[in-house]
Parts: sequence; C-alpha cells; structure tokens
Amino acid sequence: MFEGLGRYIAVWIVSVFISSIAQVMLKMEANREHASKLKEYMNPMVVSAYFIFFLSTFLTMYALKYVPLTYSPIIEPMSYIFVPVIGVLLLVSPVQEIMQNLYQLQDQMVLIFAAIALTSLICAWVFSRVITRPIA
Repeated sequence: MFEGLGRYIAVWIVSVFISSIAQVMLKMEANREHASKLKEYMNPMVVSAYFIFFLSTFLTMYALKYVPLTYSPIIEPMSYIFVPVIGVLLLVSPVQEIMQNLYQLQDQMVLIFAAIALTSLICAWVFSRVITRPIA
C-alpha cells in the first residue's frame, strides 16, 4: 500500500511550495499602489497567483489519491517555512527587522497574558468568596 509514496509526497510538497510562492506574489502586489480597485484585483500578478493556487489545489488532490491523509499534518505546515523564506528573499525584508518585530510582539503577548491571568485570579477570588459565603 505504501510503495512508491515518495513520488506523490514530492508532488504534494511541490504543491505546498508553489502555493507559498503564490501567497508571496499576492503580498508583493498588495504592497503596490493601484490606480483603481479593478486594477488592484485584475492584474497579471494577482491573476497568476490565483491560477497557481488553483493548480496547487489539483496537485494536492492528485497526491491525496495515493498518500494517506495522516501525512497532512507533516506536509501542509511546510508552508510555514516556505512563505517566510520566500518572503525574505523576494520582499527583501531584513531578518533583523523581522526578529525585532517578533520580539515586540512577544513582549506585548506576555503583557496581555499577565493582564488576563491577573484579572482571572481576581474574578476567581471574588466569586469564590461570594459562592462559599454561608447562608445565614
């Protein structure tokens, strides 16, 4: 049953890779100014990206005819690697700038978590005092 899976897994990985390229193409086009809304959505870069998504869908469906769906959690998340790498290469985003933004996001998330945790503790303390108050 699992003989020759390598070829179909490779097709699936190529599908994920070209889908990642299409995502970066859309991002590149979103960063540009357009004369009108029609030109924003109906230009060669956007149409090509959506065609690549369409092609990727068929490649994935073809691969899934032979590869068990249980491989999906391994193969599909490869886009989480492909998109940033392709984005850094094509969008010329310095890695240091990306890391700085991630550190700022991490600091903000820690503050939000601490505020939510503190609020939850205070609410739990207040409600536990109300609920456990003896009835006189």
